[in-house]
Amino acid sequence: WLMSDNMHHQWLLLAACFWVIFMFMVASKFITLTFKDPDGYGAKQEPLLLTAVTKVEEVHVPEEKHWPEDFQPTGKAFSGNLIRQPLVHMERLELLRNVCRDTSLRNLSHTAVSKFVLDRIFVCDKHKILFCQTPKVGNTQWKKVLIVLNGAFSSIEEIPENIVHDHEKNGLPRLSSFSDSEIKKRLSLYFKFFIVRDPFERLISAFKDKFVHNPRFEPWYRHEIAPGIIRKYRKNRMETKGLQFEDFVRYLGDPNHRWLDVQFGDHIIHWVTYVELCAPCEITYSVIGHHETLEDDAPYILKAAGIDRLVSYPTIPPGITVYNRTKVERYFSGISKRDIRRLYARFEGDFKLFGYREPDFLLN
Repeated sequence: WLMSDNMHHQWLLLAACFWVIFMFMVASKFITLTFKDPDGYGAKQEPLLLTAVTKVEEVHVPEEKHWPEDFQPTGKAFSGNLIRQPLVHMERLELLRNVCRDTSLRNLSHTAVSKFVLDRIFVCDKHKILFCQTPKVGNTQWKKVLIVLNGAFSSIEEIPENIVHDHEKNGLPRLSSFSDSEIKKRLSLYFKFFIVRDPFERLISAFKDKFVHNPRFEPWYRHEIAPGIIRKYRKNRMETKGLQFEDFVRYLGDPNHRWLDVQFGDHIIHWVTYVELCAPCEITYSVIGHHETLEDDAPYILKAAGIDRLVSYPTIPPGITVYNRTKVERYFSGISKRDIRRLYARFEGDFKLFGYREPDFLLN
């Protein structure tokens, strides 16, 4: 009887050991699945875990049972595959969404997705990319990247400078050239991005490029647009100098500037707001790059768009993207506070949508 009782206890102990080992294996498997490295773009992630860690916005594709081959998502930043963005890029998109919801800024943050906007967006169908052009923010280099991706040239170095902006020869179609249904599909499915920089520094760059240096192949800025601004906004009619920055600021800050804009046509793209150019509150962009951090943002954009192994962003000269506070303050030092405030009032949406601080010389 005693021997039978001992054997019974031994079987119970053995069964308990097997049960402990089995539970340990289950727990180990659960830990492995739960804490799998989430940082790799190519790794399959647990949606619940990603949702708990980050708030990543999905683009919802219009409901259709069958998409043509040309409109299949790339799988990087679209419905069904969530891209895990670095914190800085998530914060930029979250800020954009919050400001877009601010009703007090609605007139400064919202615009219709008109032909003017669609004309600014360039298309790379081969790699499902849309790029919105924001002049004076290094856009020429991004256009070169897309020209190579579209196959017009095999490398960036081969592209002649006079071809980059010739849209009949560079193989870079605008979104406005497609039908309404094709536009809608591309806006829903494609990777979309644009670049911004400090709004006032961008205006200084536009003024210097178009009215001071004035490339010889763009004579209309100096001979047609500048005289139009001078006639309307120069205070001292006896002054015979060319367009001054003060004249330019007064024109841009005038609430009635649009009557001149109509006369200037598409040339105004070099100084109108990012809102007017790209409609960031109406179009769900995948990434917003900043000129000031372009050294980091350019490689990230290429990787996020899935083209980092196909093309590289051209080398950025040292210091060219750094915000030059001294230069900005020097240009605005001779401008009246009234004119600066009126200018800021027009570009306030750009400052707040993209996280740029109100200039210190407005606060003094």
